[in-house]
Amino acid sequence: QLQLVESGGGLVQPGGSLRLSCVASGLPLDYYTIGWFRQAPGKEREGVSCISRHGGSTDYADSVKGRFTMSRDNAKNTVYLQMNSLKPEDTGVYYCAADPAFFCNLRSTRFASWGQGTQVTVSS
Repeated sequence: QLQLVESGGGLVQPGGSLRLSCVASGLPLDYYTIGWFRQAPGKEREGVSCISRHGGSTDYADSVKGRFTMSRDNAKNTVYLQMNSLKPEDTGVYYCAADPAFFCNLRSTRFASWGQGTQVTVSS
């Protein structure tokens, strides 16, 4: 069974950067497309980005395009989310999840194996 663990969150000032990591165990990471999602207080969870099994394609929410970059290292069973030019509206708990599809689609309903999340707070 696939298990995912997120890390790398923290408190950062507006305009700053963070890199989140999502480490997989239990099954090979390259069996899955991986997505990053976030949930702000009082708001629904939203898709942020996803990356296909071997990193050939990515998809991003319009709100993060040009600022966030997702990558993966299947040999290390790890997926990354580099977040630059952070804004207060990026604040939330960030989760990674896995979809057995070959290509990523943030609207997929097949994302599962959710991690416990990592808190990102953007504030001055």
